[in-house]
Amino acid sequence: MDATQKPLTRVDLIRLGCVGTLMGAAEVVPGVSGGTIAFISGIYERLIFAIRQFTPSLLFTLARQGTRSTWMQVDGNFLAVLFGAMFLSIVLFASGIGWLLDNQPIAIWAFFFGLVVASIGVVGRQIGRFDAATLVSAMFGIAVGALLVAVSPANLEATPLLLFAGGAVAVCAWILPGMSGSFILLILGLYSGVLEAVRQFDLVSLAALGAGCALGLMAFAQVLGALLRAYRPQTVSLLTGFMIGSLLKLWPWQAVVAYQLKADGTTFPLVQEPVLPHAYEGMTGGEPQLMLAVVMAVLGAGLVIAVDLLSRKMAGSPG
Repeated sequence: MDATQKPLTRVDLIRLGCVGTLMGAAEVVPGVSGGTIAFISGIYERLIFAIRQFTPSLLFTLARQGTRSTWMQVDGNFLAVLFGAMFLSIVLFASGIGWLLDNQPIAIWAFFFGLVVASIGVVGRQIGRFDAATLVSAMFGIAVGALLVAVSPANLEATPLLLFAGGAVAVCAWILPGMSGSFILLILGLYSGVLEAVRQFDLVSLAALGAGCALGLMAFAQVLGALLRAYRPQTVSLLTGFMIGSLLKLWPWQAVVAYQLKADGTTFPLVQEPVLPHAYEGMTGGEPQLMLAVVMAVLGAGLVIAVDLLSRKMAGSPG
């Protein structure tokens, strides 16, 4: 058994359920990645290497060795608890977080801004050594993260083929700290098409999207896992850069410069521009709520610090 697949104790299961709950809540917010939560909680590499087991050869393992051995090979208990908690979290908190995004956007974005700022410190600490290679990796990650935030969304027709390709790309963002799968779909111009497919229960479109996600996740996990094995400092540095670049998207005070029309006739912000609090008040007429934003950012950072301390404490405890 791989060191990343140590048996789960009862405490591990409870902790994993809590991490999955936080990952699900993070995924509800466009621009926030569940991969960030996975990284700061110390389960990221175990998640990557569990997903890497889903290759065609797994079918031969199932045929030759049976269900139990196959389940152990894919770290089934770990994945079942994590993804089960994520699913329940999305179902339970989607409407509440959606309400907060509509009615208290500064508070919720400030919370996640503080969460990611603290996460940068936690993840950056894992780089280990700083040299030219890690610095270049970090700068490249920052540039890519900032570029994705600034790029103008495409306007593509959500055909099954494009949904397959979009799903394969977007799921890679889900697994990367600082990236958001829903935000990638928005950039590709497929976000509204996906929402429409869900609303209409379009099985062809949803199957194409799901197939793309499955293939993209399995393929990208192979690449990312290999990079973490062979070039861990540079890879962690790159992931840290992604998180730094994503801060532009999470900045609490955003002025909307373009909207997109949804199928029901309502609109949602398509292109936003980060501004200073006093400029936000002048451009939007809204109260900047500076004190509330500071409090929520501190709460977000405090949550990350608490999760990090708990993870390190548990990692240092026996069995």
